Amino acid sequence: MKLAYWMYAGPAHIGTLRVASSFKNVHAIMHAPLGDDYFNVMRSMLERERDFTAATTSIGDRHVLAHGSQERVVDNILRKNKEERPDLVILTPTCTSSILQEDLQNFVDRASIISDSNVIFADVDHYQINEIQAADRTLEQIVRYYLDKCHKQEKLDQLLTDTPSVNIIGIFTLGFHNQHDCRELKRLLQDLDIEINQIIPEGASVEDLKNLPKAWLNLIPYREVGLMTAMYLNKEYGMPYISTAPMGAVDMSEWIRQINKKVNTLALSLSSERVDYEPYIDGQTRFVSQAAWFSRSIDCQNLMGKETVVFGDATHAASITKILAREMGIRVSCAGTYCKHDAQWFKEQIQGFCDEILITDDHAEVGDIISYVEPSAIFGTQMERHIGKRLDIPCGVISAPVHIQNFPLGYRPFLGYEGTNQIADLVYNSFALGMEDHLLDIFGGHDTKEIITKSLSMDIGLIWNPESQLELSKIPRFVREKVERNTEKFAQQKGIETITVEVMYAAKEAFNS
Repeated sequence: MKLAYWMYAGPAHIGTLRVASSFKNVHAIMHAPLGDDYFNVMRSMLERERDFTAATTSIGDRHVLAHGSQERVVDNILRKNKEERPDLVILTPTCTSSILQEDLQNFVDRASIISDSNVIFADVDHYQINEIQAADRTLEQIVRYYLDKCHKQEKLDQLLTDTPSVNIIGIFTLGFHNQHDCRELKRLLQDLDIEINQIIPEGASVEDLKNLPKAWLNLIPYREVGLMTAMYLNKEYGMPYISTAPMGAVDMSEWIRQINKKVNTLALSLSSERVDYEPYIDGQTRFVSQAAWFSRSIDCQNLMGKETVVFGDATHAASITKILAREMGIRVSCAGTYCKHDAQWFKEQIQGFCDEILITDDHAEVGDIISYVEPSAIFGTQMERHIGKRLDIPCGVISAPVHIQNFPLGYRPFLGYEGTNQIADLVYNSFALGMEDHLLDIFGGHDTKEIITKSLSMDIGLIWNPESQLELSKIPRFVREKVERNTEKFAQQKGIETITVEVMYAAKEAFNS
């Protein structure tokens, strides 16, 4: 936990609230001071949705603290139980209220005795983990709670469905294009004659969690949320799972082949009919997905060798890196993720597909790498988009944290065969081609800003005299930024404080030699 004015992943309680809000009739109660209660506004604003279970804040003000919080928290739980009749109430503190070190599990135990609803305490460490890790842990905790409960009551049905079926785990509110990805996965699985047993947590009922073990296998589209649940179900109930993200033509084919293999393994033990999905892969790759054709087109070949920087969550950053390098022939100078807890997996996935690997949650460090590399395009989060604006480098947004722009009205999946088309469009449209910029420069275009020296992490104190600024303005825009930065690097190396025309030419000779 650290203080910052920008965080790639929010505080832990937001992850818990996202999972709780995704389920039907599950009510989350935050034990928090005023100021921490922004989740409801964030969800309704970004997802443009009103029909969801809003979180309740049990305010811990000075009056409550003077007498202890237990009575207030328990009263709020019982009030919600009476008003809403939820299936489950989840109590979570925030980072701020965790400082009080109150025994919230004791509050939950007391409320459980009186309440008709199930009540649990979100068992996450608000100091050590972030929003993503908390969401993963909370989902696993809820699934474990209900399956253990049904097991003790001998109500758990583990008989597999007659036909191949799957659970999709990890689709939830405020996810990056999650709803569109879910729709694409539904279409794809329907084509394969695979039944969807459960999708959790989005739109699911906790009372139906007892049916999870009936599926043949579990699909985890995103490593960030759902992997802990899949590992638990694998350990306790022997359910196989696939955690490969079906993103890009190559991994899409691999994902279907993994499903094919696991379905046939179970079909053998159940005396069911074996399946062959190879004709489907061939047909979709050749006739539905245009990505394979595009990668061989002259448009894509014009991008070969161009440098890019990729940054985002582990799933999307790794997948986009492999798509750029393996499927499009585009050079990835640096690929990174802010999911520090999953650094080892990320490094294994992109080894050999990029020049440098960056594991950090410091946006300034990412900005400095981009400034140093000077790529032709960036593929990152909303923060990298802002960095790109400052450096006049185009950016395609490929990962959370989410923004209103990541909830388009049109159909924009990243997964599946339609996702390959969307990604190809995003990649191609993110590059500013030389002729486009040259024409903008000739005809004026939108290049009306004053020529300034840029540095992301610090003010380097260089001064461009009027003659050098005039000379710089004569250079075509599509190479001007590179000339500017190369000149500044040369001046810094030589200890020059004022850049003149002579310094510009000296820098040119130095970099061309």
